[in-house]
Amino acid sequence: MSLESYKTEGFFDELFASDGVPHPAAAGLVEQLDALSRADLKRRQKQAEDILYQSGNTFNVYGDKKGTEKILPFDIIPRLVSAADWDKLERGINQRIRALNLFIQDIYNDQKILKDKVIPAELIFSSACYLKPCEGLSPPKGVWTHISGTDFVRDGDGEFYVLEDNLRCPSGISYVLENRAVQKRILPKAFQTLKVRPVSNYGDHLYKTLKFIAPEGKDEPNIVVLTPGIYNSAYFEHAYLAQQMGVPLCQNSDLVVEDDTVYMRTTQGLKQVDVIYRRIDDEFIDPQVFRKDSLLGVPGIMNAYRKGKVALANAPGTGIADDKAVYAYVPKIVKYYLDEDAMAQNVPTYICEDDKERDYVLANLDKLVVKAVNLSGGYGMLIGPKSTKAEQKEFAEKIRAKPRDYIAQPTLSLSRAPTLIGNGIEGRHVDFRPYSLFGEDVFTLPGGLTRVALKKGSLVVNSSQGGGSKDTWVLGEENYYGVAE
Repeated sequence: MSLESYKTEGFFDELFASDGVPHPAAAGLVEQLDALSRADLKRRQKQAEDILYQSGNTFNVYGDKKGTEKILPFDIIPRLVSAADWDKLERGINQRIRALNLFIQDIYNDQKILKDKVIPAELIFSSACYLKPCEGLSPPKGVWTHISGTDFVRDGDGEFYVLEDNLRCPSGISYVLENRAVQKRILPKAFQTLKVRPVSNYGDHLYKTLKFIAPEGKDEPNIVVLTPGIYNSAYFEHAYLAQQMGVPLCQNSDLVVEDDTVYMRTTQGLKQVDVIYRRIDDEFIDPQVFRKDSLLGVPGIMNAYRKGKVALANAPGTGIADDKAVYAYVPKIVKYYLDEDAMAQNVPTYICEDDKERDYVLANLDKLVVKAVNLSGGYGMLIGPKSTKAEQKEFAEKIRAKPRDYIAQPTLSLSRAPTLIGNGIEGRHVDFRPYSLFGEDVFTLPGGLTRVALKKGSLVVNSSQGGGSKDTWVLGEENYYGVAE
């Protein structure tokens, strides 16, 4: 029996309510896993890894002496989300995305929220994510945040909390789709009996979202995916999504702007481009407007965008809502624009630019998680309880020198999930990133990327820091019969 000796060790566990007692929604999966021997599980794990290698679903780790291109480690024991938990998550995400979309529109136009002093104006204008060239922009159909990934963690109380918002170029959806395809081959019986909601229609939803924002009169728009190129860490995903939608994958050399219109170079000559799903960061997208040294962008593309000749997803400027200091104000943002209380709760956050909160952070570095507001991937972070005195001193100096660049949060007791480690099954900490699309309405894919910290005791789940992933099974209601993928 595979899970008979598994211990929850005092953490909230995604499959087990207590040692040997699964959550009601997980009972069917646990029963089927228990019917497999450890040897059988390991054989299936190896089979899954072989499939992923063959598919080429890789990411790049820059500066790694062992090589740059790797598959994301995958664990075959899935993470379950009950129908009730998903319903609550979905409603909270929908509300949050709508509010942040209104916030970005306001920040780059009327700035009412600043005039009403709900958010300090200096917090916005001092942000590295605030892009002055985006002032006055109003994107097609009023949508800025077409594709987003909201990072959640579950604390020891069993509740989900938003850890951060990702509204620029969120990555990882290809792992969600590939993990599901692999999982269906590895554990077909469990998948069929648990009424798992499908994720394979993401490409169709993404295409409809992009088509929705096409310039007026473009009933069959020419849509492309714009990638920085093969050396980007998420290049596989760029190619994968282009293939899923049946649209061209372009680099900047494939595009040209003439008379404020974007064209794609083809063997038949120039073809007008109507919608660009860009996977290039804002500051690199147009060297005439942002970074003049950018070799990745398309000169003139921002002028074409301003004149409504092309639509960009996500809209340039969305990063202001990714700033981890702005994140602390999202409950107020929701209340201000929607006159509703936030359904998806934030992790309590200390703003180091605030004198009192900074004093508290500096006095409690051994207990808190400190994050650089504009970094991601697990970089620029101090996990207080696992840090040394020297590391705490280093971060104290950084905070005092540039307090605007840091926030701090309590060290959460992240939930764990059973994970195949070596010859045994052990608990490892996990987070959760559902993906949402905002076109005519907000659609959140019933699944998402569960990242798992494979190192024992580690709270850092990022792939660049040695983390892996699990397939996430969102379960249907009792009368849900599933949809074939």
